[in-house]
Amino acid sequence: MNESSPIRTDTARQYREAPDREAPPAAPARKRRRLGRWMLVLLALGGAGAVAHRSYEARKQPAEQPAAGNPAAPGRPGRSADMKQAVGVAPIVAGDMPVVLQGLGTVTPLATVTVRSQISGYLTKIGYREGQTVKEGDFLAQIDPRPYEALLAQYQGQLARDQALLQNSKLDLQRYQTLNRQDSISKQNVDTQAALVKQNEGTVAADQALVDQQRLNLTYARIVSPVEGRVGLRQVDLGNYVTAGSTNIVVVTQLHPISVVFTLPEDDVNRVMRRLRQGAKLTVRAYDRGDQHEIATGKLDTVDNQIDVTTGTVKLRALFDNADDELFPNQFVNARLTVETIENAALVPNAAILRGTPGTYVYLMDGDDKVTVRKIQTGETDGTRTVVTSGLTPGDRVVTDGTDRLREGAPVRVVGHSAGQGGAPASGAPGGTAGSAAPGAPATPAADGTTGAKDGAGEHRGRRRPQP
Repeated sequence: MNESSPIRTDTARQYREAPDREAPPAAPARKRRRLGRWMLVLLALGGAGAVAHRSYEARKQPAEQPAAGNPAAPGRPGRSADMKQAVGVAPIVAGDMPVVLQGLGTVTPLATVTVRSQISGYLTKIGYREGQTVKEGDFLAQIDPRPYEALLAQYQGQLARDQALLQNSKLDLQRYQTLNRQDSISKQNVDTQAALVKQNEGTVAADQALVDQQRLNLTYARIVSPVEGRVGLRQVDLGNYVTAGSTNIVVVTQLHPISVVFTLPEDDVNRVMRRLRQGAKLTVRAYDRGDQHEIATGKLDTVDNQIDVTTGTVKLRALFDNADDELFPNQFVNARLTVETIENAALVPNAAILRGTPGTYVYLMDGDDKVTVRKIQTGETDGTRTVVTSGLTPGDRVVTDGTDRLREGAPVRVVGHSAGQGGAPASGAPGGTAGSAAPGAPATPAADGTTGAKDGAGEHRGRRRPQP
């Protein structure tokens, strides 16, 4: 810097070095702010942990207080109730089990007649209403009979003429025979006249056939119902020309009685045929398409004479009175054939039957608080119950609900309505399990006197053992 400058060099150096002397105090301030933020985070975590611990203790206290009053095991209060599996039970009862064979069937009328005219002509009259029930012989339609009446008159006249010729030839034959006995005429003339008589007889017979044919045509001109049944929709209108054998007039379907044709597997044929040979009248029930509503009850009529090799089934026909017209032709139904009834059999609910390494088995109640594995042999079933042929007797109680965590000799407690009334399931809970308890609600007493909070399945919730 020039000596003559008004700003001195040492003064300028002091101004430039002043910020450098003030920088060191900024670092401690930042550290203090960072430490304050960490303290706030730690305080927030500590508060959240305290709230969570207090909530856990509040939920645990209602469940542990009742269990503390039940000294199940020394030093481990309430643990015995958690070790017992909650189950639903049902008794083995004695009853009748019908043996039912089920097959798909179709309602098939015994007679379905498509009425056609046997002569040609104009339709001049209709004598039925669509959907009307008619009896055998009731008038249905009329074909114009006048052409056939004229032909009948013609053939009757021809018949009368030929009958006169026949009568004359017979008289000539008698005269020729008399002259032949008097040797007044040759034998050849007599034989010729006899042949003429035979010829005239043939002509008369042919004329008679033509007359009968026209009388039959007049009968065909009046169309009547061949069976008793219900007529369908009209298929030809008044005034149309009807062609013999090709024009449909109406369809008459017999409804009373009506049949159901259904199929059964070939493995069931021998059982059915054995019962029929014994003279049994087997009952058949027809159910709707959903297999829920019973439509009608009938009797088995007959079994087809061969098995369908493509499906391995045999057809059967059952007859139904159908007095209320519940069965409709060509309707699809589910047919149930009752072959026999097993009387006084031991019946077990299907929910109790298990299959595994021992075979077919159930968990049998051994007393009131323990189960044992019992191997059984089963027979017929109806979908909800099964016949037990060996292994169980009426009065035994088997587990129907809660079998997934059982083992041989496992301790159990019976819950739900089944504990007091022979295994009947509780209302609104499948398998006889009890209802759920709300969180934090007091413990619900079980059937064996134990208590504890229950979840939605009616079982005790698992709890941690209190730390010593």
